[in-house]
Amino acid sequence: MTNFLIVLDVILGVILLGFLGFWAYNRIQAKRLGGELTNEEFKAGMRKAQIIDVREANEFKHEHIDGARNIPYTMFKYQYTELRPDLPVYLYSDSLTMTLRCASILRKHNFAKVFYLKDGFSQWDGRKKAAKN
Repeated sequence: MTNFLIVLDVILGVILLGFLGFWAYNRIQAKRLGGELTNEEFKAGMRKAQIIDVREANEFKHEHIDGARNIPYTMFKYQYTELRPDLPVYLYSDSLTMTLRCASILRKHNFAKVFYLKDGFSQWDGRKKAAKN
């Protein structure tokens, strides 16, 4: 029985280290890319920016930030060319990882003004647009 508990402890330790590593990686990526905006900062600059929702189309159709357009994460590397590099780009989703990957794609293609919503869409307290039934 003690061998079983030792193996279980090791497995749980590895899982915990994996989660901590993933969290640390996201934090490092966020620092490296910069551009993290609070709800208030996002709202203040919205009118002059391209607001991009990187969630999938069905999530976007259900509800999204008013004025946003949808370029799903799964299609982002093919559709980022639809964006103007001379205007700021404001990204958001429910996943920081997806948002940071999209921001990274834009940075690699010389978009200088790339920003993202710090706490994601789930914490957005501004105007939303819901689908009409």
